[in-house]
Parts: sequence; C-alpha cells; structure tokens
Amino acid sequence: MNILVVGGGGREHAIICKLRENKEVETVYALPGNGGMADVAECHPIAADDVESIVRFAKEKKVDYVVVAPDDPLVKGCVDALEEEGFECFGPRANAAIIEGSKIFSKNLMKKYGIPTAAYEVFTDAQEALSYLEKSSYPTVIKADGLALGKGAVIVNTLEEAKDTVKSMMLDKQFGESGSRIVVEEFMEGPEVSVLAFTDGKTIKPMVSSMDHKRAHDNDEGLNTGGMGTVAPNPYYTNTVAEECMNKIFLPTIRAMEMEGRLFQGCLFFGLMITKDGPKVIEYNCRFGDPETQVVLPLLKSDLLTIMKATKAGNLNEVDVEFEDCHACCVIVASDGYPLKYDKGYEITIDAEVKPNVYVAGAALKDGKLVNAGGRVLGVVGKGDSLKQAIDTAYQMTEKVHFQNAYYRKDIGKRALQAEGVK
Repeated sequence: MNILVVGGGGREHAIICKLRENKEVETVYALPGNGGMADVAECHPIAADDVESIVRFAKEKKVDYVVVAPDDPLVKGCVDALEEEGFECFGPRANAAIIEGSKIFSKNLMKKYGIPTAAYEVFTDAQEALSYLEKSSYPTVIKADGLALGKGAVIVNTLEEAKDTVKSMMLDKQFGESGSRIVVEEFMEGPEVSVLAFTDGKTIKPMVSSMDHKRAHDNDEGLNTGGMGTVAPNPYYTNTVAEECMNKIFLPTIRAMEMEGRLFQGCLFFGLMITKDGPKVIEYNCRFGDPETQVVLPLLKSDLLTIMKATKAGNLNEVDVEFEDCHACCVIVASDGYPLKYDKGYEITIDAEVKPNVYVAGAALKDGKLVNAGGRVLGVVGKGDSLKQAIDTAYQMTEKVHFQNAYYRKDIGKRALQAEGVK
C-alpha cells in the first residue's frame, strides 16, 4: 500500500521509519519531507499546511492511507478535507484538534470537567491583562491562545517581564492572531512528564513516558527551544502516578471531548507536571510531540500502522500496543545559534553505522549533498537496558554526525539519572 505522511521533521522521519516495518507498505510520500529522509520517503515540496494541495496530491497518487502529523494542518482541518474525499487518515478532525489549537478551549474544558490543571484567567484586552498582572504574584505563566510553534508559553518572574510579554503577544502580534487572546496561569512546580497516547475516542492507550529538555544550553539555561533532547521512560512517571493520570486526566479528557461532540481520534499528547498535589495538565497537543516521538516510537514493538487504523475504526481496545522494556535517549544536534540566528548550507555527513538511528529535521539536499537548513537539524537516538546505557550510546553515535556549526547539549538525561539515583 502507498502512504502519505504530512510533515517534514524528525517526528515524521521517525513515524515513516516505524511505518516501513509493516511489509504491506510499499511507497511512502512525505509532504514536504526533507533531504535527510529521501532514502525512506519520496519527498515533494508541498507545505504541510497547504490543505488544498495535499488533497490534490493524495488524489493524483491514489494513496491508500494518510498520516497528518503536525499541529497546523490538523487545526486547519486537513483530516476533514481528506476524509471528505474518501481517504483513510490518522489524526483528529479540526473540531477535536482545537484541544491544542486554543489554550482557552482546553483550559475551559478542564475546568468544566474537573481535570486537574493550574488556576487561570483569560484576557482579550491588553490593558485588562496588565491590570490583573499588577496584582499577581510571581513567577506566573502567560500563554498565547493559539498555535505559536511551541513558543507561546512564557514563564515571567517580574511585573516588567509580564508587561513585555503581554505587549509582544497582544500588541506587537509576535505570534499573529494566536496572541490576540492570552491565558495567565498560576506557576506550578514539580518534574515535567510527556505522555503520548493513542485513542479512538473511547479507549486510550498511553505510550512510554518521556522527559523533554527545552532550554538551549546545558543545566537548563538559555532560551526555550522546540526541544534539545529527550529520554524515555521518565523516572518520575511511576506506576502510581500513571494510574492516577489514567483515572483523573486521560480517561476524563477523552470522555469530556466526546461529551462536547468532539470525538478525539489519533494521538493525544499530555504535557504533565507532577506537583505536590498530584499530576496536573500543563498542556495538550493534538498530535505526536517532537522530539518525544523520536525516543518513544523506536521502543514500540507493535505494528504502528495497525494501531493507527484502529484509532479510526474504533477498535483500539482489540489491538496490542506493546513497548520494549528498555530505555532510549535522543540528542538533538542543532545549528549553533539556534533558536536565534544561525548559518545554513553546511554539508552534513552521517557515518553509515549510525544512520538508522538518526532522524533528520532541518536539512536539505543541495547539489546531491545533505546540508543543514534549519535550527534543529537532526536527532540521534540510542537505546539501552539502562537509562545510562541509552544516554552513553546516543552520545557515542552523536560523535559520528558532522557539520560545521553543529551544536548539542552535553547533559541530556542528567536530571533523569539523578532521579534514578545514578551519579
């Protein structure tokens, strides 16, 4: 069968590699894909949010199945448009993707159905927000309502920082219309956990938990990024915590969406914080997270395509979702200067023995050579029987990836090791 995967980053590369383990899969198309995945997918330069062109391409190629991976096309209704043309898809329809598309929607949903999250206030007027913030305690969190490339949530430590953030979001339109409405949230403390989960809208099957590293530099310093690395499983996500999350967060969320007439079918991402009062939701995503996907999917033993199909068939309860009993670590190799200014066009070389463990994101083919073309260039994934072994393996393989301005954090997994009591 022929599969179309919408998207072009490391997440999509990992998804494609896992889908290819199914012997029925012949051709995989990626829109737009990138030069680093050209050996596993036929890439075409169609933007992931160009819904009309995606539908046209699917018709031309007569594809059998479509995976819509990024948030933008999901929120814009890419799955709706494809399904209306008769294509079988993985991913939620737009009325369910709103759980990520609007922070205000998701906060109100949690409030209405008693799902634990931070206390919050919503503002549509900048002056009202500033008046509220003048009376607030700090630190506090300010979030743009809509999609903002993973950069729409800001922790502010002072009133001055809060004023600057409101101005940039609401008045300067840093995130366009996504920041025209904002959420001001209480600051929560505790370890963060990412949990991806397959769901058909009634049954929910969580994947292996993971820990992301958002800051650009070692020791969690520097600017926030789209993620500089991940480890799985997350040592803070104990069996007790997992059971509490299932009963108080996961099942209540999909039941709430169904009650609202917004059946969620696909991959639902739970960004969680383990507070002194128990686990609480930081955010929802309506799709696979990145770079979490790059450590979670390599541990999946079950067939990904079978699971994906079950999310729309409504029989996920009959399908096995099993993971290896081991650990994984993903180190993101970025262009030096990311997330601000960085140079592009440097040739990338990847030693043959580590290539199967590398998921490419910000790269392009130029005159037959792979060159860096983005901030987060690729992820290198190591596996091991212990977390330390997985981390050591990932870093050993990272040394076999080369380009002129390559940069990566040297402490991915350090916090997780400390949580395990490993020095």
